[in-house]
Amino acid sequence: MAGSHTDGGGTREDGMNDDEMLFDDEDFLVDDDAPAAASESGSRPGTGGAALPAAAALPGDAWVVLVVDDEPEVHAVTAMVLSDVRFKGRSVRLLSAHSAREAREILAARRDIAVVLLDVVMETDDAGLQLVRHIRGDLGNRAVRIILRTGQPGQAPERDVILAYDINDYKAKTELTSQKLFTTLVAALRSYEDILALEMSRQGLRKIIDASSSLLQARSMTLFASGVLTQLSAVLGTPVSGIVCAQRGRPGSRGEAAEEVFILAGAGVYEGVADRPLAEHADDPVVAAIAEALAAKAHVYRDDHMVLYINTPNGREVVAYLQTGRTLTALDEQLVEVFCGKVSVGFDNLYLYEQLRRAHQATVVALADLAEHKDTDTGEHVLRVERMTEAVARRLRSDGIYTDQIDDLFIEQVGMASILHDVGKVSVPDAILQKPGKLTPEEWLVMREHAAAGGTILKRAARLVDGSSYLSLGADIASGHHERWDGGGYPLGLKGQEIPLAARIVAVVDVFDALTSARPYKDPWPRDLAIEYLRDQSGKQFDPQVVETFLTVLDAVGQGG
Repeated sequence: MAGSHTDGGGTREDGMNDDEMLFDDEDFLVDDDAPAAASESGSRPGTGGAALPAAAALPGDAWVVLVVDDEPEVHAVTAMVLSDVRFKGRSVRLLSAHSAREAREILAARRDIAVVLLDVVMETDDAGLQLVRHIRGDLGNRAVRIILRTGQPGQAPERDVILAYDINDYKAKTELTSQKLFTTLVAALRSYEDILALEMSRQGLRKIIDASSSLLQARSMTLFASGVLTQLSAVLGTPVSGIVCAQRGRPGSRGEAAEEVFILAGAGVYEGVADRPLAEHADDPVVAAIAEALAAKAHVYRDDHMVLYINTPNGREVVAYLQTGRTLTALDEQLVEVFCGKVSVGFDNLYLYEQLRRAHQATVVALADLAEHKDTDTGEHVLRVERMTEAVARRLRSDGIYTDQIDDLFIEQVGMASILHDVGKVSVPDAILQKPGKLTPEEWLVMREHAAAGGTILKRAARLVDGSSYLSLGADIASGHHERWDGGGYPLGLKGQEIPLAARIVAVVDVFDALTSARPYKDPWPRDLAIEYLRDQSGKQFDPQVVETFLTVLDAVGQGG
């Protein structure tokens, strides 16, 4: 090997041995009696724990430094020099590689290495330089700080190396005294820490941006609050466990109840307790922590948990309790502040959205009540139709049927829209609508007009609202629930999938409930006979897939006549 390496006894061409080179500074900070810095051989790259991403390093962990040199004495002396060095309260832990090949194995196995002290000449005259290219190019590791150490600077001129290779310092071994090694290492660790903080901040902000986009898709306060818990855990890298999100009072509450804290959404041990009093479903320490945040109107950070106080622009108070299991860093707290600023507006928007949706639902209920006023026997009927229609739609989607049409909005709207299926009966005279006996052919023609009338009424109202709504879906149902799969229905004689899906679902649900219910003109049918009728009319009057799904749901919920 080149003359920069030891020749058995460790004597260099310049006459200085390794110990003299590293210990000639009287200001050296290490106690000679102190134990050597922790060091691991590069032949065992996995020793000491699984590979961790750099961002996983906690403040109490040691700084990991990889020494790459083919001279054993360099490893020993470096470990002695750095034995009790501490930076930002963290010690230095050395990993050893005696060749560039060993170094590649270690670097591929773990991502928590802060600094590489790298010899230039090892297996080959440029082994160290090629390792630099591997680290930056093949591994894509831009964070680790690389300090080149060479015993023969003329073989790899400093100016050329600095320009051609992405390194952070270049030292001749003859100038690298113990004090200069200490200074060089601390500077590299400070740089690595800053790079790591910037990268963690970038990742955290990206998660917040992604979270904001995801949360904006939520259409209910419960889903939004649940999403806040999930996304907050992702930003901080904590498990989604032991988290509760609460606000003062149940939405829409008045009086004394408005001062009670209710759960909006929960995860972990709080899963499934939404819209319930916090004091009944949380331990006393959790209740006390949330009360502290509400009283102080500020975030509360503790060693193993935090409580976020979110005051929305319109003055609503929301708190989120998260069991972190660790003390948050200053960067964590900064990310939390940004996250809270993003979601506070979301809570207000969801509140306004829900108020608008409730107003819309109130309109639907008012129209349904109008129809019930004309036909007093259908009050409970429409409620049963609403429940079963939504249940059938959910089951169709879960079974992979009509998934191109059944999205979240369809599921949300179809049940409420179904109660409008007979709203057109307001156009039918009472004498016909409430006649106890069989209708004449002329009366039957008048009765049939309720389908077209209901569709017309609702379509006219739906034009005032952009996109899908309870009214537009209700118009499809009202006008289409008497159409037949075989094309023999009314009012338009639509066939098969020409009939809107919502109407095809309501057609089955409506007929079964009508058959099994008492009416002025008939007694209720037995359940088995009504089921037999549905099976017989499958593929004729009804969509076969809807019939089978309805019967599956009917069996599951145990509903009968």
